[in-house]
Amino acid sequence: MQKTALVRQLTATRTFLYSEAALSPQEDISMETPEWLKPGIYGAVIGAAAIGIGGFTWGGWVTGGTANDRAMAMAHDDVVAAMVPVCVDMARTDPDRAAKLATIRDASTFRRRDALMEAGWATVPGAEAPDRDIAQACLASLDVDALPERPETAADEG
Repeated sequence: MQKTALVRQLTATRTFLYSEAALSPQEDISMETPEWLKPGIYGAVIGAAAIGIGGFTWGGWVTGGTANDRAMAMAHDDVVAAMVPVCVDMARTDPDRAAKLATIRDASTFRRRDALMEAGWATVPGAEAPDRDIAQACLASLDVDALPERPETAADEG
């Protein structure tokens, strides 16, 4: 019996809460906001947009993707710079150096990188194929036009 009375009371309360009498137009339950709030919010939003535009345009800010791209490019450049001494050493210790240098010298300026790659000097240990960027950096480091055609020996150094 008590259970039935409790169910009736809950149903009546729920009906009252959702009825129009509970939300009569005489009762104003809206929150009053200060007059300065709306211009303040507009100012904050416009200021945030201006700072964002200025930061990304002139402030040097970048997105995560751009930062990752720049980091990858710098890492690649560092790896190429680290591999140039290996390429130069391979060129200096190659027993067929004179013939390969002559082939590189005889190639046109824009074909010299390919000739250096065919010589095998741009293929770093552990790689299967030569690297074009390493070949270009090695070519600049070798200064092919200034090198003597004969291999250097210990007797030449004195």
